[in-house]
Amino acid sequence: VRTLGRVNNKVLAQLLHKIADMNIKARMTKVTTPSGTDITFEVDPTHKVSCDAGEAHEPGMFMLPGQINVVPKFGSINGTLVFDGSLVPPCGLLEQPIVMKIEDGIIKDISGGKQAVQFKKWLESFKDEKMFKVAHLAYGLNPGAKLCGDIVEDERVWGCTEWGIGYVSPIDAKPGINAKSHCDGICLNASVWLDDTKILENGNYIYMELKELENKLFSE
Repeated sequence: VRTLGRVNNKVLAQLLHKIADMNIKARMTKVTTPSGTDITFEVDPTHKVSCDAGEAHEPGMFMLPGQINVVPKFGSINGTLVFDGSLVPPCGLLEQPIVMKIEDGIIKDISGGKQAVQFKKWLESFKDEKMFKVAHLAYGLNPGAKLCGDIVEDERVWGCTEWGIGYVSPIDAKPGINAKSHCDGICLNASVWLDDTKILENGNYIYMELKELENKLFSE
């Protein structure tokens, strides 16, 4: 009811497709959060940008509306990534932030509390260096989603960015990342720049066309 029945899916789809188009046309992306995320990457125009807009008009696989998935240019991701919402697997809801240092798309350091230790041990348990590669970025855009520990809903919390670690399908980005597993972590209240244009500030859209659609979405 929260994520489908009470959502104006027509307006949501307009917003999702507009943001997806802007990401496709960008060359560089920067993401920050109040918790300390400060990361940049290059856009690869050959990689797929997926738009979960609820438009299940034909047979196929469709996800809950309210997410845009972007696979950066492999090896171009650099900076600090801080999960402060949830991390699934292995942690669920986070008690304190998990801080990662990213160099050329690879996690070089993990710090924080006991859940950071749990996460590092989980990654190491696969004995697969590809499990330390950052896989993708996704935007959370479902106005009814709440942070609850169910990653399918968490990664659609409004204004968050979700980052995948590990496996990437070659359908989304050739040749993909053939890691043994995959996990997803949430960065709340994100700010996003596409090239020199700031579109999102602390979880709210400020780019005019996007702001108008956001206002319409939340006013109904």
